[in-house]
Amino acid sequence: MKAKATLKQIAKELGVSVSTVSKALNDSPEISEQTKVKIKEYAKLKNYKPNVIGLNLKNRKTKTIGVIIPNILNSFFAKVFSGIEKVADKKGYNVITCISNESLEKEVHTLEMLSNGTIDGFILSVSQEAQNLEEYSHFSEIINDGTPIVMFDRIADGVECDKVVVDDFDSALNSTQHLINLGCKNIALISSVDNLSVGKLRADGYLKALKENDIPVNEKIILRANSEEEMKSKIEAIFDHKIDGIFALDENDSVAALRVSLKKGFNVPEDISIIGFADGILASRRLSPSLTTVSQHGIEIGEVAAKRLISRLEEEEGESSAYETIVIKTKLKERESTRKSK
Repeated sequence: MKAKATLKQIAKELGVSVSTVSKALNDSPEISEQTKVKIKEYAKLKNYKPNVIGLNLKNRKTKTIGVIIPNILNSFFAKVFSGIEKVADKKGYNVITCISNESLEKEVHTLEMLSNGTIDGFILSVSQEAQNLEEYSHFSEIINDGTPIVMFDRIADGVECDKVVVDDFDSALNSTQHLINLGCKNIALISSVDNLSVGKLRADGYLKALKENDIPVNEKIILRANSEEEMKSKIEAIFDHKIDGIFALDENDSVAALRVSLKKGFNVPEDISIIGFADGILASRRLSPSLTTVSQHGIEIGEVAAKRLISRLEEEEGESSAYETIVIKTKLKERESTRKSK
């Protein structure tokens, strides 16, 4: 079967905007007859078929939100989605969810597929590959074509859109300070997310806390990896050195830190106190001892992101509020993996 072209593909091939192609195919008086004929003939040649849902989008909304998350197995993203769906349902919007699997190619394909009239706007967290390559042009193209995006957690600083984040730097600084206040002097850092924006911010917060307390940086107890596999292959070496505290930057890092501590014969929290970024049931209820965690309030992030997108979608024609970056404060939930405050 001959593949059907999209408005975006036609626009790219002819060197015009998506808006120009759309107007030409709908006989808009704003477009010259010569340009209309050229675009219509090319569209016919490329087997273009109009998206019924996307017709007359200026006057008709699909009432559907596209959500793109990097990893469905991560409990944080699952909680964010729960918050999005709660608000969307209340406001009368449907939700289409897609998973990028940390792939730039899949992220781009999903955006192109859904932005052709299927949805009104996107809520998304940037894929690992896009952040590694610092490739964000696909987001700007979608926004410039008139489809709003709200980013959450992992964001692209260079893209102008609404964003919902947690206070990663301050949370890490405060968590490390909490370990120092408990008497920890040799605090290991364990990260499998060093190639992500959130990982870099959290690591910087950790380093700032050490500096503010005149604690020398010991590179031998700092593990900054780019994947869970790399982290797991190197984590045991950390325990060859003197440590009395661990700050883990992701839920998988937190679980690994606890398990290896116990495997190595350390008592938690008597010998080692552990704090980790985690927002799932796994860390709080199933592990023994239970983990002290930085709660990211995933459900609240989803609710705020959905409200922000819907608010923008429902603006009157001609209105356009300024883009916002909304910061959600985290909360340290003390459990059994840290000693009690003195």
